[in-house]
Amino acid sequence: MTAAAAASRPAAADDGGLSPAAFERIAGIIRAEAGIHLDDAKASLVYARLVKRLKALGMTSFERYCDLVQSAAGAVERPLMVEALTTNYTFFLREPHHFEHFAETALPGLAARAAAGGRVRIWSAGCSMGHETYSIALRLLERMPDAGRHDIRILATDIDRNVLATARAGRYDAATLKVLTPADLDRGFRAAGPDLFEVRPELRELVAFHELNLLSDWPMRGTFDVVFFRNVAIYFDQGVREAIWLRMAERMPAGGWLYVGHSERITGEPAALFSHAANTTYRRLAG
Repeated sequence: MTAAAAASRPAAADDGGLSPAAFERIAGIIRAEAGIHLDDAKASLVYARLVKRLKALGMTSFERYCDLVQSAAGAVERPLMVEALTTNYTFFLREPHHFEHFAETALPGLAARAAAGGRVRIWSAGCSMGHETYSIALRLLERMPDAGRHDIRILATDIDRNVLATARAGRYDAATLKVLTPADLDRGFRAAGPDLFEVRPELRELVAFHELNLLSDWPMRGTFDVVFFRNVAIYFDQGVREAIWLRMAERMPAGGWLYVGHSERITGEPAALFSHAANTTYRRLAG
């Protein structure tokens, strides 16, 4: 840790706050558990988020908190630590060019395949509170209103159980939905209370939400024709990013589509497996 980062570190715990040694332990734990890379500049963020966990546990020392998390008794706390340190900034139709490309370029052929009795699978990896996933489903229903009658489904995964609960509930306030057109709002949502809307059954039936740590085993069977893996890889270091892209490539057929975040680019060995098709949009090559 740099001297500047250490000097700017917040102090509040009784033993002097988050020490450089404790920060390094936390950074190592979160990387091993979830692949998330924390540099020195994140010290204040780590403190602000984890000090709440210390208070909940009646602790005043980050060192003792690390001892707990790394012990057998810490099995319950480890996922809570991961959830505290993950970022879940999201909104409907974020990076709209991806949804336009999906609807206009990727989806026609996939919808035709599904209509003819074929299987189509879409993966929203790092789905957070469901905004991305339901945005995909909105475009799908727009182009294929009877999608629920065919074998076309969206898998949505995230490591954070709290955001998955929000996504499964499918309830959003009116302000969150302002970015949607009246047609999309009517297509996908219905009133559930004052300034509250819930996902319609036609949208919900297309989606399955599951907890998944991208560093762990992937239990899914079959391949994915479309993968949305956006604004997640930026939290990993290069080695972890490239390992995940490789694993995704293995789960995609030739011609499959991969959408990444606005600041993300496929690098290293995985780059040879994809062609750059459009803005932050890649297509799986054969082989």
